[in-house]
Amino acid sequence: MLFVHGGPTTAVVRNPAGDAVVLLSGELPEVLTDQALFELLDLAAAILEADELVLFHKCLQTLRRNGMRAGRRIEIDGAVLTVYEG
Repeated sequence: MLFVHGGPTTAVVRNPAGDAVVLLSGELPEVLTDQALFELLDLAAAILEADELVLFHKCLQTLRRNGMRAGRRIEIDGAVLTVYEG
């Protein structure tokens, strides 16, 4: 799963390999607030399967604890979330 900040749109899509990609507009926040976390999960629920959504939530909670920055890579239960800024 890729988590990309800086694009012109906000969406959750699947790339040709079937991996989920979360595209977010704006600056990469230093801290994920409760509201931002809820909005990301709500957005992701539109395309992620239930088990993927649980893993995404776990990854986001880890990002909250460790800070969000470009290049951050989180791996939990076999799921990998990588933060890019572009």
